Amino acid sequence: MRPMWGQDSRAPVTVGAGSINWSASVWLHRRNGSVSSEFVGNSAESEYDLATMVKDFCEIGSAGADSWYSSDSDSSFSDLSFLSDKISMCKHADQYESDLILVVNSLILSLSKSSDTFNASSIQYSLVKLLQSSGYDAAVCETKWHGFGKIPGGEHEFIDVISGCSDRYIIDIDFRSHFQIARAIKSYNVLLNSLPSIYVGTMTKLKQFLQIMVEAARYSLQQNSMPLPPWRSLAYLEAKWESPRERIVDLLDRRDIDIYQDHCCWKL
Repeated sequence: MRPMWGQDSRAPVTVGAGSINWSASVWLHRRNGSVSSEFVGNSAESEYDLATMVKDFCEIGSAGADSWYSSDSDSSFSDLSFLSDKISMCKHADQYESDLILVVNSLILSLSKSSDTFNASSIQYSLVKLLQSSGYDAAVCETKWHGFGKIPGGEHEFIDVISGCSDRYIIDIDFRSHFQIARAIKSYNVLLNSLPSIYVGTMTKLKQFLQIMVEAARYSLQQNSMPLPPWRSLAYLEAKWESPRERIVDLLDRRDIDIYQDHCCWKL
């Protein structure tokens, strides 16, 4: 069992707030010409479970549509434009979060220049090591949950950072992939592209994004007479980040992770 412990970290000194330059995420998304296949990060068993779940859902079809909605609100609306304003409001960041966004973006860009062989897991572990070297209390978090009702079980891997004030910040390096749906209408794709490619923020803000995107996904799917699949329900999405987790701080036993010594440590 890998250790589950953390250490105090110092909050970064202000380096100036601003929008993240998503060029780092563009590099991530171009790897092997695929987004979802490379950054899912699940085990072979989970991939098999998901494939089975998708097959079952397709066989059920729209006949079971009402049952898939039970975990989420049933609000309806004529378009998705007002949700764009909600997303804009969610993007407001405190100073610590703004600084962390800049650091994460810079480190990923640094990693992108060092190797062409990174996969999703190694990117996350390398990023955590670099954040730790920069004075952050960062760790890889692995969550697992059992299915309940019509919500399937699963697992997820992401990063968290604990500030000096004990506030917890989530980092997900392929955030948009969690909301990809079939036959999305144009306004949904516009909304999806307005999301940060790499999520850096609190759990409270993350849940706001989830609620917005589930509402939007349901509307988009309804336009094509399609039900909301269980793996896009609010309960399933929240389980990815809120389920019991193993927080992996000590990464020295991870032999497959190559941390390049010539990286700048970005001490703030």
